Amino acid sequence: MNKFLRLVGFAKPYSRYWPKYLAVVVLAMIFGVLNFAFIVPLLDVLFYSDAIPRVAQLQDFTLSVSYFKDAFYFGLLKIKDVHGALGSLVFVGLALTLASFLANLFKYLGYRVLNSMRANVMRNIRSALFDKITKLHLAYYTTQRKGNLLSVLSNDVNEVQASVVASFQVIFRDPIFILGNLAVLFYMSYQLTIITLITLPLSGYLIGLVSRKLRRKAVEVQSLQGDLMSIIEETIGGSRIIKAFNAQKYVRERFAKVNSAHRNALRQATNRQEMAVPLSEFFGVTVAMLIMFFGGMMLLSGTSSLTVSEFVAYLAFYYQILVPAKDITKAYAGIQRGMAAADRVFDVLDTPVAITKAKNPVAVKDFAREIRFKDVCFAYNEEPVLKHINLTIPKGKMVALVGPSGAGKTTVADLIPRYYDVTSGAILLDGVDLRSYQPKSLMSLLGIVTQEAILFNDTVKNNIAFGLESASEEDVVEAAKIANAHEFIMRMEHGYDTGIGDRGVRLSGGQRQRLAIARAVLKNPPILILDEATSSLDTESEKLVQDALYKLMKNRTSIVIAHRLSTIRNADCIVVLQEGEITETGTHDELIKEGGIYKKLCDLQAFK
Repeated sequence: MNKFLRLVGFAKPYSRYWPKYLAVVVLAMIFGVLNFAFIVPLLDVLFYSDAIPRVAQLQDFTLSVSYFKDAFYFGLLKIKDVHGALGSLVFVGLALTLASFLANLFKYLGYRVLNSMRANVMRNIRSALFDKITKLHLAYYTTQRKGNLLSVLSNDVNEVQASVVASFQVIFRDPIFILGNLAVLFYMSYQLTIITLITLPLSGYLIGLVSRKLRRKAVEVQSLQGDLMSIIEETIGGSRIIKAFNAQKYVRERFAKVNSAHRNALRQATNRQEMAVPLSEFFGVTVAMLIMFFGGMMLLSGTSSLTVSEFVAYLAFYYQILVPAKDITKAYAGIQRGMAAADRVFDVLDTPVAITKAKNPVAVKDFAREIRFKDVCFAYNEEPVLKHINLTIPKGKMVALVGPSGAGKTTVADLIPRYYDVTSGAILLDGVDLRSYQPKSLMSLLGIVTQEAILFNDTVKNNIAFGLESASEEDVVEAAKIANAHEFIMRMEHGYDTGIGDRGVRLSGGQRQRLAIARAVLKNPPILILDEATSSLDTESEKLVQDALYKLMKNRTSIVIAHRLSTIRNADCIVVLQEGEITETGTHDELIKEGGIYKKLCDLQAFK
């Protein structure tokens, strides 16, 4: 229930919907009641003319059912006296038609209000999910399957829309209709209505039992849906490797296994959901038979306070309760299924943000002196990655991080933009802990180029100017020239307005990397982090990219991670990491003379 109310909370502010909605629903209920109340005079005019109540004189106005009833019959008798039975039949028919029109008009207006609320709820849920995903730390994505997250954003949100949010009109409208019709039933015959109410707890319990089992099965369905999305995403992304290793049969069998499990779980969940409506209808008809039996007995014995026409109207009002009750039952079953999807949505929304802003963050506008690692330790899932790192990076210097794979080089670089926070110790920028700065202003000082150039399915120009709304076209072109990218861009079909495809698939590796460098050039940051920016390139592309990097690093503080040691020979300081610890520091020549790990790495690469 709390999670359902939380979903409703996405409709805030409620003042936009509820006053208007309650007004039109109450009016729809009133005219709906009148619509069936006119059955009594209609039957009396047709078959029981003598049973029409004689109202000789209309009393003073009072806001009561009896006054409006007397007023109607007073008018009906006047018309009958003047125009005969046919005239009174026309009068009742017109009244019934008008009541039906107004009841349905106000129902439609209620639908419009709720549809607006539903649309806003879904927009707000999607916005909240997307905002949360942009705030989560990188470690979260290393523990989550991308396909599972995509399933939450698409399938689970759609399931919430189809089953939970779509039920709002039933949940918030139909109880009012049921209460209104129940009030009329009590007014007509409280004895028969009590018989109706006695059976409701039993039917509600049985339907609730089915619905609770449905929710458990729905959890399995949504989980398997996420597995399917993961397999599809991995298959599309790894299509080259799948074909290279003739693994099509393996991935097809893997998909078929999960797909069959999803089918079976979906079939069982759907069967249980569909069971709720027939159960509800069966109980409704059973109660109707009891009412007809007891009501018929009372009519035959002469102990009933109802006339035949009123008894028929009573049955009509009872069936008016059955329809919304059946809708509520169906909606409840749907909600149980949808809440399983909502659980997965809330799991993402409730994930704590590990990288938090300080209570009173400091805005940093420039980098003046140094970056200092002060006894920094970092652990991932309680497994130590960095151990007591002490390192100073002066302004304007190039510091290279080298070492075997898994030594912690990328982790050291990732701590500076706060992709992760240190476990202990501190990283100081100009003497102030990075955690004290505003994250946005800190990132404005940094330019990052990684081994895999992260590009977006957009134009060349928009990829270079990514995140820089004020960049002019001239600035973009100048940045591309510095990054040795202008020439190949101008050879493209539409130049800077050419789309580059998903993750830059229409470009070569060297071209993608030069666009990433152009993006960093345009940002013009005082601090650069280069994470193996040339390691995956061929010799010709590496030369072009390396030349662009030298231009980029000029007069900037640079932290460079490199496996190709030839690219960092001229670094002001080379830091050698092994198993999360700094083992050597110095220039290239100094480390070669020491004959330690760095010299061995150089020898392995035939460094000359």
